[in-house]
Amino acid sequence: MGFVSFVGRVLFASLFLLSAYQEFIEFGNDGGPAAKVLKPKFNLFIKQVSKNTGLGVPHIDVKTVIAATMFLKGFGGLLFIFSSSFGAFLLLIYLAFITPVVYDFYNYEMESAQFVQLFFKFSQNLAFIGALLFFLGMKNSIPRRRSKGRTTKTKTN
Repeated sequence: MGFVSFVGRVLFASLFLLSAYQEFIEFGNDGGPAAKVLKPKFNLFIKQVSKNTGLGVPHIDVKTVIAATMFLKGFGGLLFIFSSSFGAFLLLIYLAFITPVVYDFYNYEMESAQFVQLFFKFSQNLAFIGALLFFLGMKNSIPRRRSKGRTTKTKTN
């Protein structure tokens, strides 16, 4: 069972690791193609947040956002392979931040093809979040093993 669990974690983490590797290779001076795709959606998201909350959001460079997401995916994926709760938490942070920004189906009409495509990807990322939460829940529900040397028997007379 342990080997199958390890293989599952490797396959799951490979989605994040390969994506982070591809973004790292293409990063360049401007953040690469990922920054070009993310910039208009990120700016629209920031504009909607400041309009709805009434708070001014400071300027955040998209290149910095791409670098942060590469770190979260790469480091979180590596830690997740070794069954780390912290790695799963980093991947959760990445998904919770990037999912509503990149897959903004709420900005399109329900009948459009873009809505369906973005909603499908959004739902897929929600499933990833659910899988990570399930992993964390199972990891916390398994009792920790006690070392054999610590158990003491009491004698009754």
